[in-house]
Amino acid sequence: MKHGSRLVLEAGAGVGETIGLDLSDTSGTYVVVNAQGEVSGEGKLALSPTGLSKIFARRKPTRIAIEAGTHSPWVSRLLNELGHEVIVANPRQVKLISQSYSKSDREDAELLGRLARLDPHLLRPIQHRGPDAQADLALLRSRDCVVRTRTNLNHVRGAVKSMGGRVADCSTDSFAKQAASHIPALLRAALLPLLKTIEELTRQIKAHDKQLEKAAQRYPEVALLRQIKGVGPLTSLAFVLVIEEVQRFGKSRSVGAFVGLTTRQAQSGEHQPQLRITKAGDELLRRLLLQSAHYVLGPFGPDCDLRRWGLMLAGPGQNKIRQRKAAVAVARKLAVLLHKLWLEGLVYEPLRLGAMAKATAA
Repeated sequence: MKHGSRLVLEAGAGVGETIGLDLSDTSGTYVVVNAQGEVSGEGKLALSPTGLSKIFARRKPTRIAIEAGTHSPWVSRLLNELGHEVIVANPRQVKLISQSYSKSDREDAELLGRLARLDPHLLRPIQHRGPDAQADLALLRSRDCVVRTRTNLNHVRGAVKSMGGRVADCSTDSFAKQAASHIPALLRAALLPLLKTIEELTRQIKAHDKQLEKAAQRYPEVALLRQIKGVGPLTSLAFVLVIEEVQRFGKSRSVGAFVGLTTRQAQSGEHQPQLRITKAGDELLRRLLLQSAHYVLGPFGPDCDLRRWGLMLAGPGQNKIRQRKAAVAVARKLAVLLHKLWLEGLVYEPLRLGAMAKATAA
């Protein structure tokens, strides 16, 4: 059940039947665990709206646990519409599921049902975004895929250089047209088709950008986040779509961990090694936040508290390791700041801390 914007889960006491539902690509396997912890039913179903409704439409409201995956968004929405309490388990956090020695659809389904009956929090449940946000986020991911494909295709400059030529500097959008006149005759058969593909991909990216501009207008929160220079339309829209419910976090500081920008923990006695970031959560949002952080710290970044703090962490000189760590730290702090601006509807003050320090000194 939901309480406000947070999922409220009750442990085993008072819970009747629970169902574990394991989802494959075309079918599902379910196991029913009764109040006494015994398996009271099981079966298979076709993984389709009709197949799910056939099994669960007439069943009284029941707690059903499924794993997060490709099909879990629409499956969880449908089961909720049928009146059931749905728990979407994070398999990365539940090693009993992800690293089981006896792994099968039936075993996974029973384990999901038993964990949901004992204590749902053991499943580290997640909440899926709504269908509209899912569609807009799919558009963002589609654009990202096209951009990366274009980047992977673009070895034209290197190939031309290897033949003694050189492609003149130009914008990414005009590259395909500009580069065509610089390709040596021996390479034209190999590279001209690539240039045509790059040109077509560039058109697709522009079309995506127009669609995303329209999508951003449906989310007034985007304007709040874009107050920060370096946070563009893609980063702000991705942040809103991935977070979706601003109230889902008790503290803004939790957002850094949610997007995988906090370090792993492996404390043992006095030993506390410095580990890499977890890279949990949404990879696209994390990458966009890092890009914004690099802009803030770069030569064109505006003077602000965030930049001053990041440059202090990076230290003098060109130490690449310290610069990378500073960029990650700025990205994490940026995620927290974005959430706070959104949560409280604040006007961004880029030098608020600097102004406070001056006032204190005076």
